[in-house]
Amino acid sequence: MAKSPTTTNHPAVICTVDVVLLTLQDDALHVVLLPRKAPPFADMPALPGGYIHAQEDKTAWDAAARVLKDKAAIASPYLEQLATYSGAERDPRGWSVSIVYYALVPSEVLALGHEDLMLAPVSRLPKLAFDHKSIIELAVSRVRAKSQYSSLPVYLCSEPITLPRLQAVYEAVLGEPINKVSFRRKMDELGMLEPVEGSMEAGGAHRPAQVYRLRKEFRRELSMVARGINS
Repeated sequence: MAKSPTTTNHPAVICTVDVVLLTLQDDALHVVLLPRKAPPFADMPALPGGYIHAQEDKTAWDAAARVLKDKAAIASPYLEQLATYSGAERDPRGWSVSIVYYALVPSEVLALGHEDLMLAPVSRLPKLAFDHKSIIELAVSRVRAKSQYSSLPVYLCSEPITLPRLQAVYEAVLGEPINKVSFRRKMDELGMLEPVEGSMEAGGAHRPAQVYRLRKEFRRELSMVARGINS
């Protein structure tokens, strides 16, 4: 007689979430890492992650948000599922599955020093635990592609923001210059910004720039256009 699922001797699957937390430093995209405190890969940098708590986390998103709060002192930023990684070779402890999310935050909100957080440029990653290097590469590719037609990079900015500064953020994410006229037209199409009445920012040799803030409806949701920023 075949054994029922409750009486099999199959080892438990390791089920975790990992978060690719991206920010800008010196106008370059960086990822937040943590040194692992225990084997496997003790002391090696890795993505913030942890086990799903079945009795506490209603969804994998809730688990990712909890991990960010516990390990990076960040409460629920823009958080989107990236991919699911699974297999027998990912983790020396056994068959594992990780539901991966990515988040974008301004560098000012990172509590560097909390739980040994460190920043690494995505263009020069150190040797990482598990398959985290390939996960980060996928996240960066996704963010760059999505930034071509959406408001995604705005989550890297502290508010309020000027259009010249926001354009610099988009250029840092995309790794290419953007035509000023095209950029401003796309920002109008996205409709994510509203001017802060009576607020201007001095621009050095340039005339003062209007200061904007993100519209309330886009603080958790993306605005999108049909064509890319430079088109």
